Amino acid sequence: MRVRENSLTETSTPAELAQHEGGGVTASPPSVRRRRKGLGWGGRLEVALLVGPALLVFLGFVIFPVVAAAYYGFFNWQGYGVPTNFVGFNNYLLILQDPAFHAALSHNAFIVVMSLVLQGPAALLLALLLNRRMRGQSVIRVLIFVPYVIAEVVVGVGWSLMLQQNGALNGFLDQMSLSGIQQDWLADPNLAIWTLMVIITWKYIGFAVILFLAGLQGIPEELSEAAAIDGASFWQTQWRITIPLLGPTLRIWAFLSIIGSLQLFDLVYIIWGQYVASTAGTSTMATYMVSEGRNAGNYGYGNAVAVVIFLISLVVALLYQRFVLRRDTEGALTGGKRR
Repeated sequence: MRVRENSLTETSTPAELAQHEGGGVTASPPSVRRRRKGLGWGGRLEVALLVGPALLVFLGFVIFPVVAAAYYGFFNWQGYGVPTNFVGFNNYLLILQDPAFHAALSHNAFIVVMSLVLQGPAALLLALLLNRRMRGQSVIRVLIFVPYVIAEVVVGVGWSLMLQQNGALNGFLDQMSLSGIQQDWLADPNLAIWTLMVIITWKYIGFAVILFLAGLQGIPEELSEAAAIDGASFWQTQWRITIPLLGPTLRIWAFLSIIGSLQLFDLVYIIWGQYVASTAGTSTMATYMVSEGRNAGNYGYGNAVAVVIFLISLVVALLYQRFVLRRDTEGALTGGKRR
């Protein structure tokens, strides 16, 4: 009894002590959770020092330009001075009615689809093969990844020199007695968009391969070994085990590819320029923004185009996260599944 009394005295709540002293034997009320103490001024200062610089950069280089572009998009502004010629939504109506913008939007949609169709399977196949032990594996990985780290200016200039009518490709075909298949690879509207897709695939497939290889490293080898013991072939194992487990990585790559394709500018502008891109059928929304905005001296219209591109990318990103990435993001939550 003495031990029991000591334990009650040291660890029990005041209600339990009163019941013990009164001799009553009743059920003790649920314990009251202690309130968590706040961060305090020291913790708040630490959070401000850590988050503050990144937040200022984000506000200054992301939020403020978007707000400023939306503001200038309501004016017929020449790029200097205070905008005074307010036109309301007239710039946005002109964008939606311009056939040139419709063509650029269709080109972006084509690039989005074909980037997924061409780069995805090819990069996945290369990643699965490079994930196996083979000679020269590291060298092959480096060679595949090299185009991705080359500057877009270098890539654009190099390909434009090779693919022009008197360039290296047509010269090689002539030397091989294949002059009959020589083409105007950059100016022919029937070929230019496919030429662009070849260049994009060559440039960015290395990023997809490295990303897929990183995802493959997280798949336990025991699963493949167990499938091999059960008699599954290499490709059956990849199709039924590896690729489903690589799903989150594939979906993240697809998201990055879609957003990058919607905002494609540099390669098209360097290779085709502002005028040839529209006639060759390779113009994009970004090249349309530059040609009709900055180059035409109508900066208000260019800002309106930038806002439209931002809204299209934002809607696509939100829809993709809602319907494709939802289970991946919910699986990453630590507080349980959201309702």
